Amino acid sequence: MPYEHLTVRREGAVEYLTLNRPDVRNAFNDLVITELTDWARAAREAAERHEIRAVVLAGAGKMFCAGADVTWMSKTIGYTQEENLRDAQAMARMFSAIDELPVAVIGRIQGAALGGGAGLAAVCDIVIAAEDAVFGFTEVKLGIIPAVISPFALAKIGRSAARELFLTGARFSAERAKEIGLVHAVVAAGDLDTKVDEYVREISTAGPEAVGAAKALIPQVWGRNPDAAMALTSQAIAGRRVSPEGQEGLTAFLDKRRARWTDQ
Repeated sequence: MPYEHLTVRREGAVEYLTLNRPDVRNAFNDLVITELTDWARAAREAAERHEIRAVVLAGAGKMFCAGADVTWMSKTIGYTQEENLRDAQAMARMFSAIDELPVAVIGRIQGAALGGGAGLAAVCDIVIAAEDAVFGFTEVKLGIIPAVISPFALAKIGRSAARELFLTGARFSAERAKEIGLVHAVVAAGDLDTKVDEYVREISTAGPEAVGAAKALIPQVWGRNPDAAMALTSQAIAGRRVSPEGQEGLTAFLDKRRARWTDQ
């Protein structure tokens, strides 16, 4: 379907999603949230049909995403608590829908990722940032808090970094973002697409169903000790070994040939 604030193109099994509001630094408003939620639903269905194996999430223009749109924020000042609750729940559902996609989501960050933009980076599985990119959980500067994005940000950066960055609202560099786990690779701005392509190629050599299963396994195992996780992890690997994809991958390895999915 056509979107007003998103552009979507598909190249082979890779979906390229771009926030397309460069005049307002790709900031969120209620329509962007609705469109991203609808897109995520469609992307999940495409992934389940084995039509896409990776998503590249980017922002048009000079900035990835500046967080909330000023015009939209001005409207929320007059909202009741119930209206604000509905608004926040819609945004939470959007982040969850992207976070739970059964394919790898690669974030391509240039300029800045602030507030909800940093939250978008947090729901990406792999984040590549330009060396001059700036990040920030800046909500406290406005007298509010990074509440909706906190589960995703904490899963990436941990409690210690969150105590500093949530409480100060300070902006920080791409290198610092890498140190705390929000970013995985920092490159020159001109090399962003090259690095994105490297990750896409790596993902294309992995079993599509295995990627989704590995992604789903992480939150299930996180925080459990090995004994508590044993039943889950044993079932998970046993199931993958007898699955058609697992059988193909193991057989291809033993036969010293490429697995069939690498040609898809």
